[in-house]
Amino acid sequence: MITKEVGLKTNTNETISATDFKAKCLGLLDRLPKDGLVITKRGHPVARVLPYSRISNASLIGSMKGKIVIKGDIFSTGVSWDADGQS
Repeated sequence: MITKEVGLKTNTNETISATDFKAKCLGLLDRLPKDGLVITKRGHPVARVLPYSRISNASLIGSMKGKIVIKGDIFSTGVSWDADGQS
């Protein structure tokens, strides 16, 4: 039996006992809620099953363009250094 339980955050999470999850696993995965499913043992949460995110990494490329300002030389630590130890 799946029950709704108020989580620590403001959203609600669906919970199911480990025994029920084991018996109904394939069907539950077909209709997995957006926020996932919390699996419990003896009433205590032990795992969360989340739907796989299909966000492509390609969408991240260039997403910060125009939002970052570089000040100074990013390839320097600002400290003068000599590899021979002679400054």
